[in-house]
Order: sequence, then structure tokens, then C-alpha cells
Amino acid sequence: MGEGDAPAASAARTGVRYEARDALPATLAFSQGLQHVALQVSIVVLVAVIVFRAGGAENYLSWAVFASLLTAGVSTGLQALRTGRIGAGYVLVSGPSGVFIAIGPTVLAKGGPALLATLVVVSGLVQVVFMWQLSRIRRLLTPTVTGTVIMLMPVTVMPILFDMLHQTPPGASVAAGPICICLTLAVIVGIGLKGTDTLRLWTLALALAAGSLLAWLFGIYDAQRVTEAAWIGVPDVGWPGLDLGFGPMFWTLLPAFVLLTLIDTTKSIGIVVAVQRVSWRRPRAVDFREVQGAVAATGVGNLLTGLVATVPNTPLPSSVSVVQMTGTAARSVGFAVCVVFILLAFLPKGTALLLAIPGPVIAAALIPLVTLIFVAGMREVVQSGTDYRTGLIAGLSLWTGIGFQYDMILPEYFSQFAGGLLQNGMTSGGLTAILLTLLTKLTATRGSKFRGQLDLAELPRIRAFLGAFATSHGLGAATERLEAATEETLQVLLDAGHSERRLLLTAREEDGEAILEFIVGALGDDNSNLQDRIALLAEQPPEPELASEVSFRLLRHFASSIHHQQFHDMDIVTVRVAPSPRPRLPCPTGR
Repeated sequence: MGEGDAPAASAARTGVRYEARDALPATLAFSQGLQHVALQVSIVVLVAVIVFRAGGAENYLSWAVFASLLTAGVSTGLQALRTGRIGAGYVLVSGPSGVFIAIGPTVLAKGGPALLATLVVVSGLVQVVFMWQLSRIRRLLTPTVTGTVIMLMPVTVMPILFDMLHQTPPGASVAAGPICICLTLAVIVGIGLKGTDTLRLWTLALALAAGSLLAWLFGIYDAQRVTEAAWIGVPDVGWPGLDLGFGPMFWTLLPAFVLLTLIDTTKSIGIVVAVQRVSWRRPRAVDFREVQGAVAATGVGNLLTGLVATVPNTPLPSSVSVVQMTGTAARSVGFAVCVVFILLAFLPKGTALLLAIPGPVIAAALIPLVTLIFVAGMREVVQSGTDYRTGLIAGLSLWTGIGFQYDMILPEYFSQFAGGLLQNGMTSGGLTAILLTLLTKLTATRGSKFRGQLDLAELPRIRAFLGAFATSHGLGAATERLEAATEETLQVLLDAGHSERRLLLTAREEDGEAILEFIVGALGDDNSNLQDRIALLAEQPPEPELASEVSFRLLRHFASSIHHQQFHDMDIVTVRVAPSPRPRLPCPTGR
């Protein structure tokens, strides 16, 4: 039985009916893609409209909407594709990033669409470089940081959704909005609590259809927009080109644009981690090769976005909650979203049909999804294991983001700082989490390092290294356990095919325990994650025991926790060893 044929009981337990690698019938994939697009198209269009109108470039507005739909489709397809080192292989719907509302209007006002196009191309190159350096900045992008950023996404989005709840046409019935909201929510909550797995696939489509039908009866569905829109067409405004003069304005705006790109990339990493968590029936360790692929796909997508002169794209957070709500994570849905967005770019009437859905209905459908995003972020923080330090970082960062988002922290000083950069809760809270994590790392005890080859012949030198480390840190009682855990880790890495690679072994003490970090050159994309293998042993009967599992079982016995981070350029295994045995190794994937 393949993973895609898992028992219904497993799907019912985890909520995932179709995993990321499962095949879907084309009709089902396309219908699921339509649900994603119906929720996201207004966001894709709205961000572009806000930026170009605020920047005084309304004559390019039609081009911005066309280009945003086109590039949103291509970027979403790249995320689902995963070819080489580009793409994550998940349903990651992409669209214009709201983060760039902070600087996009300024760029347009100072240099027009051509300057914006050049800066977006640069941002794409920055993201590609960032992908290659991800393994080196891994210590800052901890589960606490990414989980906190995910929790802050609803904090940023909720004010917009609450405003949309009141967006009804002048002269409409006072009861129209509230009744449409209640019906839309009732459909989502009813299916979510009592619906079958099959019915869950259509949750959002049914909710939007019911809300729109009722809105049409109340006269608040903008049917005129649909009637007036052309069936097929492209904007009359031509491509604005690139500003390759690299004048003073380019260099003045470049630092802020790059900073926002890095902040947005950090946010997107949190989204990729979250979508991994909800795309499989069996909990799995985070695969950072897929995270790198997502960052690379975003960068490549933004190179295209810059060439067509619109707002930079980013994976949208509601992708996570739509997958979670429908139970459909098959990446073929991402390809369907790609096709629908591209078609909408050339079919103004189709776009108008979706944009005509009134704000209260869209907001009512998005609010439950946004709450699921918060839960996903909370789960990410908790599953990684919380102690006083991580709890303090997450708590302070969360409340800092909320405080800045709602102008509760010295607004007279910070409201205009860097163009209002800190007023975005994700930005201010995410920066706080990164700075606190950096402070923790800088003040931590420096570890002892061993450099050599990944070879059992190095064991005598490694034992001497571990003995000196244990003695100097008062962990002499744990020396035998350290040596045993190290030997089994080396054996597991060698069995996985890492032989004849350089090894960097770092040992440090934290809270009375030894932490060993093994860094070796990475293999191809098909090598399994040690965390997942060890977690799987906990669910299997101990007999009969395969010879290949002996090292995994011994390692599980000697270590109190194990984390395996896989990047394209290196594998990093972190093993925590307590001075005395623990009753059971905590499951590293959160079970």
C-alpha cells in the first residue's frame, strides 16, 4: 500500500486525505485550484491596486493587475514543480506581497514602474543568494522564530478582514452584510465540524457559492462588473521596461528594498514549514531542502515579476489553512492554480466574476482560515520543544508585533520610522524574534570543535575529543553515553552513504546536558531523515529487528533528542545526551 492509499482512519486522524505526492484526477485538482484562486484573487489584485494607486501610477493599473495574475500563476507553478533545486513540491499559492506596500508607492512616485521593475529583479537575485546561504543562517531561523512569524500573520491580516466585513454598496440593506457573513461561516463551520471527508473537499466552494447567491438576492453582488468586463483581452498600456541607469534614486531605495525582501523571505520560510506540517498524514521532520527550493522558486518568480514590472510575489499564508481545511495537499492542485491564474490574466470577465464577490463573503470565508494559520504557528513553536528561553522569545515577539500593529508602542516615534516599516506586526515581531535569538546564540557558551573525515577510523581521536570536552564541562559521568551516541550517529551517517566526506563535530554544554552537532556534506534528494526513521521505530514492534535498524534503536536509547536538518549543501544532525538515561526519547516530530 502506497502512502496515497493510506487507510481512511489515518486520514480521519490527521485530516489529510491527499498527501503532497498523491495523484489527483484532473477534474478534482482543477476544482480544488479554483477554490484557492477564488479566495486569493482579490488579494492578488488588491495589493497591486493599492501600491500603484498610492504611487500615482494609475495609468499602469490595468497592466499591474494583468502582470500580477500572470506572475502569481507562474510562481505558484514553480513552487509545485520542484525541478532540480527550484520549487518546494507543495501547494504554495503565490501573490503580491503586502510587505512591499511600505515602499512600493515611494518607488513608483520617485522612479515610476521602470525603477520598481529593476528593484524587483534585484530582490529576486537576493532571494536566490539567500537560498544558497540558508544552511549558514539556520541558527537564526529556529522553529520559535518561524512559528512566531506564522502566529503574527493573522495579527496583520485581521484588521483588513474586519474592514471587509463592512464593505457593502451604498443603499444596501443593513442586514445584507451580517446575514451573508453568518451563512458563509455556517457552511464552513458546519462542514468542518460534521462534514464527511469528501464534503470537506468542497468546503470553500460551497461557502462562497452560498454567500454569493444570498448576496445576489440582497443586491450586493456586483453583477455590473461582470457584465461590463470583456471576455478576452490584454491591457492597452505597454510594458514599462527596466530602469538600467542605476541613478542616485536606485541606490537610495535599494537598502530598504533588500531589507524588506529578506523580511518577506523569512516570513515565506515560516509558510513553507507550516505547509509541510499539514501536507502529510504522518508527521515528518522539516525538510530544509524543500524550504530552499521554495525560496529559490520565489526568487526565480520575482525575476519574472520584475521583468513585467509589478509587485514582488511571495507564498500566501492562506495556502496552509486551505490545505488543512480541505485535506487536499496534492501538488497537482498547485499546477491547477497556475493554469487558472494565467487564464484569468487573459479573461477579464472571469476575473470580474470572482472580484464581484462582496467583501463580507470573502472576509467570512478567510477568517476561519486565518485562525488555522495561528494554530499552525503555535504548533510549530510547541512541537520544537519549549523551555523558558524559547517561551520568552515567542511571547515577547508576539506581543511586540501586536503592539506595533495596533500603534500601542510609542506611535509618535515609530509610526513614521523607515516609512512605517515597524507598523507591520510580522515585521516588528519577526525582527524581535530574530534579534532575541541572535542574542541568545552570541551569549551561549562556545562549543569545542573536531574536524576530520566521516570514518570509523577517526573514532579514537573522537573519543579523546569527547573525553576532554566532558571533563572540562563537568560531564564526566556522561562520557560513555556520549561516546556511544557518537559512534551510533556516525554509523547511521555512514550507512546512509555519507562516507568519505568531511566531518565537523561540535560539542557544547547546555542546562547540564551535552549537545553534539554533526555537520557533513549532503547526499542527493532521496536520502531519508534520521528523525523520521527514529520516530517510526517508536510505532513498530521491537521484534523482529532488522540489522539496519540496530544503530537507530541504540541511538534512540542513548540520546534524549535528535534533530536532523537536511540542506542541499550539508546535513546537520544535532544529538542531545543527558548524563543519565531517560525513560523514553521524545518523538522529534511532535507525536
